[in-house]
Amino acid sequence: MQTNSRIASIINANSLDFSVTGIPAFDLSVLELPDKLHVELPTNLRLGHLVEKIISELIKASSNYNIVYENLQIIEDKKTIGEIDFIIQNEITKQLTHLELAYKFYLYDPTLSAEPINNWIGPNRNDSLQEKLEKLKTKQFPLLYHDSTQSTLDTIAIDTVSNALCLLISLFIPYEYKANFDPSFQKAIKGYYINFETFISHHSKGNTYYLPQKKEWGIDPSDNEIWLEFENIEKKLSLNICEKQSSLCWQKNKDSYLAFFIVWW
Repeated sequence: MQTNSRIASIINANSLDFSVTGIPAFDLSVLELPDKLHVELPTNLRLGHLVEKIISELIKASSNYNIVYENLQIIEDKKTIGEIDFIIQNEITKQLTHLELAYKFYLYDPTLSAEPINNWIGPNRNDSLQEKLEKLKTKQFPLLYHDSTQSTLDTIAIDTVSNALCLLISLFIPYEYKANFDPSFQKAIKGYYINFETFISHHSKGNTYYLPQKKEWGIDPSDNEIWLEFENIEKKLSLNICEKQSSLCWQKNKDSYLAFFIVWW
């Protein structure tokens, strides 16, 4: 995994705004970053923690924000009841912000509901955008006002702390699906999804592929240097389908690149 590509993918990721989430948004574009960034990324982190590490380093490297608390565990009766991702401070206004992060990949299943917001689900159908937003609103952000949080942050006036969400998303729609999406969603559409049989039928000579590890998801396929023939990924894909694991696939044909999910459902 190339560090520069991984960092660029986070800086350039699309975020959902208040009109969709109902939560004030924190856009990474507000960070005043140096022209050259040097960030050492651990190799043993899962995707969510890796993204958290990158955003932490971006905030620290910025000239207009600093981190007051990071990964703050809230404990009640010797049990951890939750964790606050960040409390950051604007260096100019001195405003404190409780910042929660999420880096998600959702696929659109139009058969689920007449309400589009309900149709964005995880690649393996075990989570959804709506569930994520509900958890943020009912559990994550209210955690700031819990008695145990207030006793932990006894040097901070909790009622002066604002809340903000940095929800970075990559969206995928059914192959050849035609629909008009809200602009917030449209700009985040990175590709499509298909089943295994359709993928096989669409393979053509000249296509090469790469199945990125999850920690590589979201990187621009054009930054990838390893490309394989169809025969070299077919067995892995078959196994994933049998195990009900959808796969992100990158495709290259000359100077053209695609990103799509091959789903088991």
